[in-house]
Amino acid sequence: MSFTQKWPELGWALFQLLLVASFSQAKEPVCMQRGDPDNPQLSRDGDIILGGMFSFHSSWNDRKDTYIQKPLPLQCTSLNSREFRVAQAMLFAIEEINNSTDLLPGVSLGYKMYDTCGSIAQSIKVALALMNGNQIIFTAPEAPCTKPAQVQAIIGETSSSPCMAIATVIGPFYIPMISHLATCACLSDKTKYPSFLRTIPSDYYQSRALAYLVKYFGWTWVGAIRTNDDYGNKGMATFTETAQQLGICLEYSVSFFRTDPYEKIQKIIDIIKASTSKVIIGFLSHFDMDVLLHEFSLNNLTGYQWVGSESWIFDSQTAKMDIHHILDGAIGLYIPKSHVTGLQEFMLNVKLLNSSNNELFTEFWETLFNCKFKELKSTAENPRECTGHEDLTGVQNIFTDMSLMPMFNNVYKGVYAVAHALHNILNCNKTCEKNVQLDPFTILQHILKIYFKTKEGDEVYFDENGDPAAKYEIINWQPRKNGIMEFVTVGLYDASLSPDKQLTLQNDSLIWARNSKQVPVSVCSEKCPPGTRKVLQKGRPVCCYDCIRCAEGEISNITDSVTCLRCLPEFWSNERRDTCIKKEAVFLSYEEIMGALLTAASLFGTCMTTGVALIFFKYRKTPIVRANNSELSFLLLFSLTLCFLCSLTFIGQPSEWSCMLRHVAFGITFVLCISCVLGKTMVVLMAFRATRPGSNAQKWFGPTQQRLCVTSFTLIQLIMCIIWLTVSPPFPFKNFKEFKDKITLECALGTSLGYWAVLGYIGLLSVLCFIFAFLARKLPDNFNEAKFITFSMLIFCAVWITFIPAYVSSPGKFSVAVEIFAILASSFGLLICIFFPKCYIILLKPERNTKKNMMGKGAPRSPS
Repeated sequence: MSFTQKWPELGWALFQLLLVASFSQAKEPVCMQRGDPDNPQLSRDGDIILGGMFSFHSSWNDRKDTYIQKPLPLQCTSLNSREFRVAQAMLFAIEEINNSTDLLPGVSLGYKMYDTCGSIAQSIKVALALMNGNQIIFTAPEAPCTKPAQVQAIIGETSSSPCMAIATVIGPFYIPMISHLATCACLSDKTKYPSFLRTIPSDYYQSRALAYLVKYFGWTWVGAIRTNDDYGNKGMATFTETAQQLGICLEYSVSFFRTDPYEKIQKIIDIIKASTSKVIIGFLSHFDMDVLLHEFSLNNLTGYQWVGSESWIFDSQTAKMDIHHILDGAIGLYIPKSHVTGLQEFMLNVKLLNSSNNELFTEFWETLFNCKFKELKSTAENPRECTGHEDLTGVQNIFTDMSLMPMFNNVYKGVYAVAHALHNILNCNKTCEKNVQLDPFTILQHILKIYFKTKEGDEVYFDENGDPAAKYEIINWQPRKNGIMEFVTVGLYDASLSPDKQLTLQNDSLIWARNSKQVPVSVCSEKCPPGTRKVLQKGRPVCCYDCIRCAEGEISNITDSVTCLRCLPEFWSNERRDTCIKKEAVFLSYEEIMGALLTAASLFGTCMTTGVALIFFKYRKTPIVRANNSELSFLLLFSLTLCFLCSLTFIGQPSEWSCMLRHVAFGITFVLCISCVLGKTMVVLMAFRATRPGSNAQKWFGPTQQRLCVTSFTLIQLIMCIIWLTVSPPFPFKNFKEFKDKITLECALGTSLGYWAVLGYIGLLSVLCFIFAFLARKLPDNFNEAKFITFSMLIFCAVWITFIPAYVSSPGKFSVAVEIFAILASSFGLLICIFFPKCYIILLKPERNTKKNMMGKGAPRSPS
C-alpha cells in the first residue's frame, strides 16, 4: 500500500485519538463535545449533508477575557447581506440538485450553514462543529468515541485567512473544502492544505495581472494599500515581485485591517497626501475598503487613480458608499460575468426563510426594510412595523442588485462539483447505491478529477492544486449622469494564452479619475528621451533617475535607455545624440579657399617660371644667358616648373596613386632643382678659379661633368624613392584621432624612414650648395651670381628648417598645406633670387648685358 493510500487511515486514527483524549475525563458513558454547542443558522436534513461557512455578520464586539470566568459567546454585529445572498446561492444549488432526476437521483442533499462573523477563531470552532456535530452519543465506557464526519464537504469561507485556518484543521481528515472567493496563492500549496479547492482563480494570477495592467498604462511609480491578512499580504507580495520584474516601483505599501484604530487610518491618509504617485493599488477586502472609503471621503482624498482587486472592484455597496467620487475611474480585475438561470427569482422569494421563523431572516428583514417586528419592537421611536409580507421585487437596494452574480455562480459551481463527485462515487444511473460507505478522502479525489459543464455552459474542473483556470474581466468604474456607478467591462486577461496575448484592452472606452479621458501619469521621473541615458538617484528606487545627455560620439535611440552606445569609428553622434551620422571627410580640396589660393600660387609660379624660360630662350645668345652654363639654367627652370606643379598633387582627395606620386615627385623634382643650383654654384666657383694662371679647373668641371653630377645626384634620389615604394609605399589613410567629429583623409607615409631619407637627402644637397655659394660670395661684383645663389639657398634652408616643427604640429589637412607652402616658398625663393636679377638686366638694363661687363672689363661706373 502506498503512502498516499495510507493517509486516510492515519487521518481517521488521529481523529479518533483526539476524540478519545477529549472525552476521556467524562464520568458518564456519554460522548459529547466540550464547550457551548454551536447551532447552524440555516440547516436541513438529507441523505448527505454539506456544510456551509459564511460571514453573515462582518464584525463582532470585542470582549475582554479575564481567564477567571468562562468566556461569553462571540457576539456578531453588522449584518452582511452579501454573504446572506451567497448562502442563498448554495441553497438554490442544493434545491436544484434535489429536484433533478439526472444528478444524484433518489439522494437528497441537506445542509448546515454557520456564521463565522469574519473571525478566524469562530471559523475554526464552526469547522469542528461541522466535523463532529453537537449530538450527544451514548456508548459504553470502554468503547471508543468515534463516528463519521457530520458533513461530506464544506462550501466556504469567503476570505483567505479563515480558509487557511479551517483548511489546516480539516486537512488531516481530507474533508473537501471549496471556497468561492478565497484567492490567496498560498492556498494552492497541497502539502499544507491538501483538501482545499476553490472555484475562483488564485491571487498568483490576479497579482501578476494587476502588475501587467499597471505596466500597460506606463505607471511606474505607484502606492499600495493592502488588507492586513493573508489575502492582502501574500497577494501584494506577488504583485511587488512581478512589479519589480516589470520595472514598477512602490512609493509606499501600507497594510490595514478594519479593526485598526483611527490613528492607523490617519497615518495612511498622511502618507497618501505626502506622496507623489497618482496611482494606488488597492489589494483590499470589500470590508476594509468600505471603512477606508468613509475616512477618505472626510479628507477629500480625490483625484487618485485606483487599481483594485476582485474583492471590491465589482461591489455595488462600495460604489454606493462612494458619494464623494473617490473611486471614479477605478480599474481592476473581476471574475468573468455569468448568469445562473432562476437564481435571481429564488433570491427574491424568501418564503422558504420566512416559514422557518429563523432569527437570521428576522434580522435580515428588519435591516432590509428598516422596520421592526411587533414582538421585537423596542421602546425607541420607530414609525415602521414589519409585517413579513413586504415585497422584495419593488425594492432597489443592495440585496436586489445582481452585479455579484459571478460570485454566486462560484458557489453554485462548488456545490455542483461535490454533487458530481458523489454521483460518480455512488455509481448513479437511474438510481444511486445508497449503501456505499462515503469517506472524505474518496470524495476529494473524485472532485479533483471531475469535469462537467453547468446548464449555462460554464466548464468546471480543477488542476492539481485545486485551482480553476485563471481568467479575469477588466472592470472600469464609469459614473453616469444619474449618479449611478456603472461597472463597464473594458478588457480581458486570460492566463492560459501566450504572454503577448494575455491582456486585451479597449482603451477608447476607458474613463479615468476625475472623469478624464486622458490616461493619468504616475512616474517618479519622466521618461528619458532618445539622446540621453538614465542615472539612478542615490538612495532612491530604480524608477527615480536623472536623464544625462550622451557624451559626444555616443547615442541612445530608445526611450529610457540605460546606456549610450558608441558610434562606429566612421560615424559621429548628431546634435540630439539619437543617431550616428557619417563623419565629414576632411582633406585639402580645390574648392575651399585655402586649396584654391595654394592652387593659384602654384599655377602662378608655373607661369612665372615659364615666362622666365621664354625670356631666356629669346635672349639665349646674350652673354648673361650664356654665362654659367645656359643648359643648367634651362634645366633649373624646368625643375622649378615641376616643383610648382608637384604641389598640385597634394591637393584633392588622397588616393593610392596620388599618395605615391606626391612624395616621389616632390623628392625627385627638388633634388633635380638643387642639383642644378649646385652645378651652377660649382660652375661659378670653378670659372673664377680657372682665370688663375696654371689652373685646369675648367677641364675637371666642364659641361659633361656638370651633366653627370646632376644625373648622379638625381639618380640617387630616384633609387631611394624606388626602394621606398617597393618596401612600404605611402597609402591613403583615414585618421579618426585628429578630429572627433571628422575623418581626416591623408596619406600615410608607409615608413617614416623613407620620407625622412628623401627629405634629408634634399637637405644635404641644399647645405652643400649653400656652402659652395658661401665660398664664392667674394667674387668680383660684376660676376655676382654666387651671391644670389647664396641668398636663395639661405631662404630655401630657412623655409625647410621652419617646415619641420610646423609640419609636425599642424593637424590634418593643415599639415598638407604647410608642406605645399614650403614647396612653393622655396621654389619662389630660387626663382626670384637666381633669375629675376638676370631678367632685370635683360629687360631693363640691356647695356649691361655684354661680355665685357660680365667679365668685369666694361667702362668704369659713373660717379655717384
